[in-house]
Amino acid sequence: MDSFTTPSHSNPSAKQTESMTSFKVKAYESLMERIDLMAANQMAPEHLRSEVEQFISDYAEEKNIQINSREQKQIASSLVDDMIGLGPLEDIIHDDSVTDILVNGPFKVYVERKGKLQEINVKFHDEGHLEQVARRIASRVGRRIDESSPMVDARLADGSRVNIIMPPLSLDGTSISIRKFSRVDITLDMMVKNENISQPMATLLKIASSSRLNMLISGGTGSGKTTLLNAMSHLIGADERVVTIEDSAELRMQQPHVVRLESRPQNIEGEGEVTIRDLVRNALRMRPDRIIVGEVRGDETIDMLQAMNTGHDGSMSTIHANRPREVLMRLENMMLMSGLEMPSRVMRSLITGALSLIVHTERMRDGKRRVTEITEITGLEGEIIATHSLFKFEYQDEIISEDGETHIRGTFQSTGVTPHFAERARYYGFDKELKEIMRGDL
Repeated sequence: MDSFTTPSHSNPSAKQTESMTSFKVKAYESLMERIDLMAANQMAPEHLRSEVEQFISDYAEEKNIQINSREQKQIASSLVDDMIGLGPLEDIIHDDSVTDILVNGPFKVYVERKGKLQEINVKFHDEGHLEQVARRIASRVGRRIDESSPMVDARLADGSRVNIIMPPLSLDGTSISIRKFSRVDITLDMMVKNENISQPMATLLKIASSSRLNMLISGGTGSGKTTLLNAMSHLIGADERVVTIEDSAELRMQQPHVVRLESRPQNIEGEGEVTIRDLVRNALRMRPDRIIVGEVRGDETIDMLQAMNTGHDGSMSTIHANRPREVLMRLENMMLMSGLEMPSRVMRSLITGALSLIVHTERMRDGKRRVTEITEITGLEGEIIATHSLFKFEYQDEIISEDGETHIRGTFQSTGVTPHFAERARYYGFDKELKEIMRGDL
């Protein structure tokens, strides 16, 4: 009788793993020939797992292969994940230390842990197996992905954001990118504890939110913009009506009076699309106290700025930019995407009238995400938008820890400048607190 236990080979564990993988692939192929997948999807997972375990036992006996109880359960669990779950990604999606999962074809999988990417030993059987998982992800959100429609943006059941792109657009096999949805509600106090931000900076943001200032959170991909936006949303009062607008719902609002809106792509007939701009315009008719847009990236920018200028104080959004000054240039470019021809001075006047603060985030070389600058927009000086920094992260040096990890050291410094919104803060009763945090180096 064949067995997974291999005697006296130069690398017995590798041989055993190879035998296990070969058996699992053949068992999976046999199972697919005998099972009704539609019926399997309607079964309770535990009941299905029990049925597959019995099949594995029978199949091993049929093929005269010896497997123990632990191996039987392990193979059955893996096959059930392949049938109704995310296949080899199922375990990773439940790993709380992983923030991003990146699949580059069937044989290369990377994850991000503590802000750093690393390749892991997880593989799909082949491209067909990977495409099957990709189609399952798409079908769960009512989308289709194939050669005629080879790109999908979707959201998993736990809120994680997923992007899929297939051949012929992806030349080396199907690519899946998953940004995992955090199970922990991050607050500004937690970010202070994790040294993502200083206590005075967190206090400034609390004052700004309570004073109903409009803010943009800027930064590069994966710099923590949405995490910070979620943290700041905790500062909104329970008595306010909030409308959130997103491409893929990631915001976790704790207030009782929240209306969550999500855009919709066009269907396979090219109809039914509802854009972020459509939702922003509709939100203005919903009597919101604040509007929170997950990310501005196109022609919806002008509608959002107009909303901020017309009584919806305390609204927030995020934007991709490498530094605060670049935010202003990007806003002008995106306003032009609306098709309206506006003089530069009018666009800049709209920006300065709408926005008070730009909060910039970065994922630094040591993998830690930090709020590196808080910039205030003070108005127009001639044709130029005037700004000044209120806080900055000042790099000092870096150290190598005992485990070989690099850690950047620096300080969050107050510039000592009196904020332009000081009078507004005084109106809301925060003038003493604001003066205290803006004194000297903190």
